[in-house]
Amino acid sequence: MTRRGFEALEQELKQLKSVERPAVIRAIAEAREHGDLSENAEYHAAREKQSFIEGRIKEIEGLMSRAEVIDPARLSGAIKFGATVTLIDEDTEEERTYQIVGEAEADIENGLLNIKSPLARALIGKEPGDSVEVRTPGGERSYEVVRVDYR
Repeated sequence: MTRRGFEALEQELKQLKSVERPAVIRAIAEAREHGDLSENAEYHAAREKQSFIEGRIKEIEGLMSRAEVIDPARLSGAIKFGATVTLIDEDTEEERTYQIVGEAEADIENGLLNIKSPLARALIGKEPGDSVEVRTPGGERSYEVVRVDYR
């Protein structure tokens, strides 16, 4: 995972523990004051939210405990984890830039490509000027690697 991804998880964990968890505990206490819990929708909704929050806290803590934080700025050479890659779609001539990141921080809309995705797997080990063919849900795609940066 990149440092940025690790820090984003730290922030989310802090938010869940210091803001979300206390808020849901207050909501449960308030709902209890309204009487009969078996027919209290507010209580059940708050308990469900509490369950989600606690599950997410455990998930984040597990991810962070197993994470190996990599600084892409210390890397160079062929494409590997952490690389920022500029590609040209050989069919549409559209240029796209992605950073190859860990599963937990992937966000394709923001150019963060999951290391386990078909495109990232095809790019690993490639260098500028290389072409890659990728089988995607939308069909076979061909890309040319234009630039590889480690920032």
